[in-house]
This record gives sequence, structure tokens and C-alpha cells, in this order.
Amino acid sequence: MCPISCDDDNLNCYLIDSNGFILVSKDKKEAAKFLGEVDGSVMQQLLNTGMFKQVTLYDYQAMCKIGYHHHSGARPLLSPFYGLLVAVKWFLSNVFLFLMEFNFCGFWHSDSIVDAHKQKKQDMLQPCDTEYPAFVYEPSVKETNSLIECGTCQKMFVVQQIANSNLLLLVTQADCDCSLYPPITLEPHEVKYNASVKCDRMRSQKIRRRPDSCHAFHPEENAQDCGGASEMSLSLPLFILSLCSVAAVLQ
Repeated sequence: MCPISCDDDNLNCYLIDSNGFILVSKDKKEAAKFLGEVDGSVMQQLLNTGMFKQVTLYDYQAMCKIGYHHHSGARPLLSPFYGLLVAVKWFLSNVFLFLMEFNFCGFWHSDSIVDAHKQKKQDMLQPCDTEYPAFVYEPSVKETNSLIECGTCQKMFVVQQIANSNLLLLVTQADCDCSLYPPITLEPHEVKYNASVKCDRMRSQKIRRRPDSCHAFHPEENAQDCGGASEMSLSLPLFILSLCSVAAVLQ
């Protein structure tokens, strides 16, 4: 008979799985979140006691943002016309992109227009390798409890394994603020390779094999359902104007 109940407002109760994700919580918003993001102090203590261990996983098919090189802020001091040149260059480049993405001949076909401005706002991505942490429960540790020093108070917690399952019941004090402990996140980080390692990685990547047969159509496919992009054609005057704009920018 345990006199402590999870109905107590001074207690937080969590049902977590073997990877530290919260399945059941008194706060519904915390469900499906990683325990380290909700309470980094308790997760750090579980790592210290050996109940959980951290492993590193790799994603070799990730997409990362392209890093942009920023010019020095002192560069405009070289010439008073630098700002004007940058403005003109920006205007011409946007005009060029506008002419390349749109065609006035097919402008009246509203079904064929693509919102290019939304596409520009998206970050440019490139293939990369990333690493991210993962946490695994050590089944040899059935139960643990500890006190966490949180400055002005001490947080006590108790965690027990639920028999015949991969679940853990965690009970912590809710009246002790341990925000001085940073959260433990699962954010991925890009792996930076040097030149030799990057070369070896590219050589070791397997070439994808093509399928034995080509499936260019499906019997139930209706060609009339396709988009009207084929109605758009290249405008020769606009194309020549675009080339002239590019030549002016390069000069």
C-alpha cells in the first residue's frame, strides 16, 4: 500500500518507453515528447546512474541548409557607389529570375501558374550526413531514485520498470524548479568531413541499380488529369532580354 498518489499536485508522473519518450503524462501536451526536452535534470540523472545510455545514430540521406558566405561590413567603405551597385544588381537579378520563371504567353492560364515567391522563401537544401543522439534503457537496472540539487531546492524522483514490459514509471517532484539544467534534445548536427574522408565516403557509396523493367505508365492513369504546364512556351524576346540583363550584371 503506497500512500503517494499521482493525483497529488506536487507530483509529476510519467509513463516512458525504453527510449525515453513520454507515453502518458498528467499534462497531455507532454505526451509523445522526449523526456529530456520536458525535464533535462531528471534525464541527465538517469544517464549518470546508468539507467539510460546515449548512443549516436547517423543519417546518410539527410538534407542540410546551404551556408552562405557574408561579406565584410567594411566593404561598402571602399566606394560610395557600392550601395547603388548592389541595389542595381539585386534589381536586375530579380528581374532575370522573374522572366525565367514566368512566361507572359501562358500567364492567362491561371491553372498553370506556380507561386514562385513562396518557393524562393524556402531555404535551399543540399544532401549531407547528420548525427543525432538516441537513448536506450539498460534493462539490468530495474529501479533507481535520487535527489537533484536545483539551487534553492532539491528534486526527488523515483523510477521503476513495469514488469513484463519495456515501460518505466517515473515520479518526480513538481514543486522544485530545476530550469538551471538545460534540456536534452534530439536535434541532428551535420557531420563535417575532411577531404580524404569525404573522398573515401564517396567511393564507398553503392551505385543504385535500375529496375529490371520500365514503368512509364499505368493502365488506370488518365492523361487528361495531367497539369497544363505543357501549354507554356519559351518567349524569344523575353529570353534575349534576360541574357542582356545577365550580361549587364556580369559587367
